[in-house]
Amino acid sequence: MKQGFSIKIIMMTCMFLLCTSCNNQHGNEKDFHDSDVNADSISHMDKIIRADTLRVISMYGPLSFFNYKDNDMGFEYELARRLCLDMGVNIKMIIADNEDEMIDLLTTGKGDLIAYRIPYTSENKHKLLYTKQEYTDTQVIVQCKLDSIAKDVLDLYGREVWVKPHSIYSDRLQTLDNEIGGGIKIRYAGDSLSLDDLIAMTATRKIPMTVAPNDIAEVNCTYFKNLDCSLNITFPQRSAWVVAKGDSSLCKYIDEWSSDLDEQIYYSAIYRKYFKRSKYFESQGYVPIPGSSEISPYDDLFRIYAKIPDWDWRLLAAVAFKESNFNPDAVSWAGACGLMQLMPNTAKSLGLSEADFHEPELSIRAGATYIKNLEKLFPTIEPMEEKAKFVLAAYNSGPGHVFDARALAKKHGKNPDKWDDNVETFIKLKSEPDYYTDEVCRFGYCRGSETAAYVSTIMKKYSEYKLWARP
Repeated sequence: MKQGFSIKIIMMTCMFLLCTSCNNQHGNEKDFHDSDVNADSISHMDKIIRADTLRVISMYGPLSFFNYKDNDMGFEYELARRLCLDMGVNIKMIIADNEDEMIDLLTTGKGDLIAYRIPYTSENKHKLLYTKQEYTDTQVIVQCKLDSIAKDVLDLYGREVWVKPHSIYSDRLQTLDNEIGGGIKIRYAGDSLSLDDLIAMTATRKIPMTVAPNDIAEVNCTYFKNLDCSLNITFPQRSAWVVAKGDSSLCKYIDEWSSDLDEQIYYSAIYRKYFKRSKYFESQGYVPIPGSSEISPYDDLFRIYAKIPDWDWRLLAAVAFKESNFNPDAVSWAGACGLMQLMPNTAKSLGLSEADFHEPELSIRAGATYIKNLEKLFPTIEPMEEKAKFVLAAYNSGPGHVFDARALAKKHGKNPDKWDDNVETFIKLKSEPDYYTDEVCRFGYCRGSETAAYVSTIMKKYSEYKLWARP
């Protein structure tokens, strides 16, 4: 990005890039969907092919659709994108706030497919056509892998289980407690804690156990390897992708497409990415020599390129430590590469080719340049170390989620220019539907607890480095 660009231009550019996923029209959509020409003689599938676009309805969520590091992601989204590739059409995402809105968009012809797990109900069967892209969901107990693990619902007698009050999870626990004759110690979490928070607290043994949908629990097991989610506490609930009633041509195509999905290499890759791939680094990476003032083998490069954003080089080194453990060959579950773990699209926009992603000097220079660009998005925040927290959050999750958290902080009477206990609180809450669907939010679901922990970890590591590494 050229130095002469104003802050306003930078912000507009960044917002444009982030918002493309919300507008989500990839390619030029021809006006065939709403045409009534030869409506009786042309199938919905033919209209989609002629329009060169499949309008996919979904909601923000950890498995359906979200933006991470300025990239559209989500298990259902990636499957729908692959469906479009196999159909030879573009994808247009239409994001609704709730299930009723999704169904209304579909039944009124404003979309073609709901790529979301719609439960089988008698009411839905009257107006929707369920495809064979099906799932089975249950509620499960999330607990640590211990010798005293609860293996049966009767093992919950005398145990503490933490849930959000007035939730489907607390309702199920109350019913289960009655069914076994009492004895489950139901504890209620505060309003500021999200489901992701409760799972993280379970993994770190701050609470004994909690309840979550099995798919969300499985995803969290890729973040915390000590979690167990094998104990079901509800009957299985079937759900599936759906199309409008009578849309048999599209339904038939999806049924045939999904019939051998388990055997496809791309499906295995997508499934492993979200449900199996570790979200943390197993290796501890480079270990400094005891008694030396060396942080990493790349200290001289951090000293040179930290000048780009005018940062203390030790803070830039702390970012690299957290991102890759100083491993230039690191590749994250989401595809981020190199020492500074830049996403491929971001790296390319900063002048790197694929051959450059793992070159230490080029990665550090690009990461420092990206940090400089992010700084320009927060002109009102001072001093430097306070602004750095916002930049780090944007580096981790993408700037849009930080903008949303600032808007939520302002709405709830907090300081949008202060991180600790202000914006930090609301980025953590952006994993809760009540917050990421708020009218002031534009960028949807965010695993905000991870972002808050990311900022905290880097700032602590920076403080540690300042004690023994020379300026």
